[in-house]
Amino acid sequence: MRVLLTGYHGYIGSILAPMLARHGHQVIGLDSLLFEGCDFGDDEQVIPSIRRDIRDLTAGDLLGFDAVLHLAGLSNDPLGDLNPDCTYDINHSASVVLAGLAKLAGVSRFIHSSSCSLYGSAGDDFVDEDAEMHPVTPYGASKAWVERDVSMLADESFSPVFLRNATAYGVSPRLRADLVVNNLVGYAMTTGEVLMKSDGSPWRPLVHVEDIARAFVCALEAPREVVHNEAFNVGATEENYTIREVAEIVEAVVPGSRVRFAEGAGPDKRCYRVDCSKIQRYMPTYKTEWSVERGVKELYAAYQANALTLEAFESSRYLRIRRVRELLDSQQIDRELRWI
Repeated sequence: MRVLLTGYHGYIGSILAPMLARHGHQVIGLDSLLFEGCDFGDDEQVIPSIRRDIRDLTAGDLLGFDAVLHLAGLSNDPLGDLNPDCTYDINHSASVVLAGLAKLAGVSRFIHSSSCSLYGSAGDDFVDEDAEMHPVTPYGASKAWVERDVSMLADESFSPVFLRNATAYGVSPRLRADLVVNNLVGYAMTTGEVLMKSDGSPWRPLVHVEDIARAFVCALEAPREVVHNEAFNVGATEENYTIREVAEIVEAVVPGSRVRFAEGAGPDKRCYRVDCSKIQRYMPTYKTEWSVERGVKELYAAYQANALTLEAFESSRYLRIRRVRELLDSQQIDRELRWI
């Protein structure tokens, strides 16, 4: 298929783009490149790409595509909180407009990168795709609103699919240090401390970035009747952990490291355990290949191989919020996160 991959240059996109190509799809990337130069290790993707903000696309830009895989957007809670109005503009409004333009252009499948964060404060019980949404941040709310609005566009010619990714981790050419597993391993290696920024009690579903990419490929290749206007939790049910459990895994893998609680570490209102059985029932070809323990070992080896330092780990190269603040302070982008 001919596929437009928005956000191709990001943490997930830089893994997904070459995977799509290996599956024989013709991939065109689209990205505003806010994180250009924020690289880690080697990047195998060499695909045709367009430098464009998703807010500036027209229906004409989408002609000739069989599918749009939509990853572009502000990627976490700190970025979402920086300017909530801008978050809603990009993550919600622009995503809904993009879906409408895709439908107008004759694109038959629209796969949206949603998030399990829309469950928000779900508590200790497992939640599936029929559970109520309780987002507690602008980022989580924006994901819920996209699902609500884009689902109404579904018809016999336009099939939206919503992939609710668990919290990602793992090595990527566009590494993020603001993801909990990546973060804990980074501090353990560079300081000897597995630095806990909450009391460790919240539950999180966790999924390797490669397993997220596999879900997109499966959703793209699945029969229409299987995925039409459906939402899927992406991950494995057995890969739900408390943050404290993750810290203990890191402590066991990284030699000489010890768990330490940051000053003022307290409870986190974001707490959810996710049932991921639906995606495997509907798409039997989808199988996760990673566990958190294996992912921690991968990260530790990659950090060692790249001689990662604490200074680099805490820099704007790997922390999305610091990169955006750096671009704002240097007046390279405006408050709407557009290039000047």
